[in-house]
Amino acid sequence: MKNKHVFFEDWGLIDYKQAWEKQEVIFASTVKLKTELRNLKQDDAFFTGIKTATPNYLIFCEHPHVYTLGKSGKPEHLLLSGQQLEEKNATFYPINRGGDITYHGPGQLVVYPILDLDNFFTDIHLYLRTLEEAVILTLADFGIKGERFPGFTGVWLEANDPQKARKICAMGVRCSRWVTMHGLAFNINPNLNYFKNIVPCGIEDKAVTSMEVEVGKKVSVKEVSAVLRKYIYALFGMTN
Repeated sequence: MKNKHVFFEDWGLIDYKQAWEKQEVIFASTVKLKTELRNLKQDDAFFTGIKTATPNYLIFCEHPHVYTLGKSGKPEHLLLSGQQLEEKNATFYPINRGGDITYHGPGQLVVYPILDLDNFFTDIHLYLRTLEEAVILTLADFGIKGERFPGFTGVWLEANDPQKARKICAMGVRCSRWVTMHGLAFNINPNLNYFKNIVPCGIEDKAVTSMEVEVGKKVSVKEVSAVLRKYIYALFGMTN
């Protein structure tokens, strides 16, 4: 039986490395349990006290200024030296997700779903498209038309116009044995100047934007979080 129950956690403003390590613990525990369950009969699991279903987590947070480089990224896409990183009060980590380089900082909502996709659907492309759809629906509630850009992940505005296309939500995930980690970064009110220090997602000729820029005023991260959470739960068929 598929377990659609999801533990929701709000980690607030948390250091990136600390959040990454916490993710890794949950991820490893889920993969370990999944392996144990596959090696045991249902009765054995009962008598040994092993849970009979893998858990799912949905984590929301923000990070202090940090740049992260995915496995397929190029180090030269970080345009700062070590000293310049310090001057900007930022850190840098090569990490184990897909994708290239991106920026996280205050005012950007970061979402880490640690899901066993066997509980939902085993299709990584559908997984990404579903996360994108949740962001697109959230933007629509705030009067912003989000779109997909063929050939790229994430959510964009005016994707059909190469001169105006700009990214508002980046994605990069890791998946092993259908268990996911990492996720999406949704620009609500971040300092977009920090994106000038990288080649965002390895794309040299496209701009980055935020909800604040698009609507012309500050937008509540808490309010956006509640709306996005609602759509993620609905689209995946999650339960509390």
